[in-house]
Amino acid sequence: MEYRIEGKPLPVVICQLSAGETMITERGSMSWMSPNMKMETTTGGGLGKALGRMFAGEAMFQNRYTAQGGPGMIAFASSFPGDIRAFEIGPGRELVVQKSGFLAGEAAVELSVFFQKRLGAGLFGGEGFIMQRLSGRGIVFTEFDGFVMEYDLAAGQSIIVDTGYLAAMDATCSMDIQAVPGVKNMVFGGEGLFSTVVTGPGRVYLQTMPISSVAGAVRPFIATGN
Repeated sequence: MEYRIEGKPLPVVICQLSAGETMITERGSMSWMSPNMKMETTTGGGLGKALGRMFAGEAMFQNRYTAQGGPGMIAFASSFPGDIRAFEIGPGRELVVQKSGFLAGEAAVELSVFFQKRLGAGLFGGEGFIMQRLSGRGIVFTEFDGFVMEYDLAAGQSIIVDTGYLAAMDATCSMDIQAVPGVKNMVFGGEGLFSTVVTGPGRVYLQTMPISSVAGAVRPFIATGN
């Protein structure tokens, strides 16, 4: 499979497949394709995995697109202004991404729900509590909101992030939730009650324009009709 990513700030990844090659996607992410691409809708590994993907913010069913009778072409466009990133997934190279961050991938890539092990993250993590774990083997494409900043964290090194800005992290990283210190800071600081703490070792991907923040910014204007 060969690919190219074009069209920022509303990018699209265009994949060229050899005969018999298969791509998987969810949420109807296919944008256009050649006539010889055959689509099949499956549970992607059974009901248990389908339910796990649903909890991670994805659809219960996967669409599989296979090139038949020769090479095929298929394109997947982003749903929000931002960035499409390609990652090579393999043993020891698993990735954890935000809900709905998975765009498409090769057929041997597996999606599962990623639960935080610590109770605090489970109770107060909000959207950051349940994320997607990408494992298996192959190339995956993820979509992030806005511009993406990358930080390499050494073992034990941490970074504090507003939950919505955490786009992805290596599976070697850990994540926890901590309360904003001080009652006055909690009530009047405008940053919410809790922050996400990501600890290395591993790489962290932060996005500058999470769709949740955009929705919150425009909600008052929709409510008032202005």
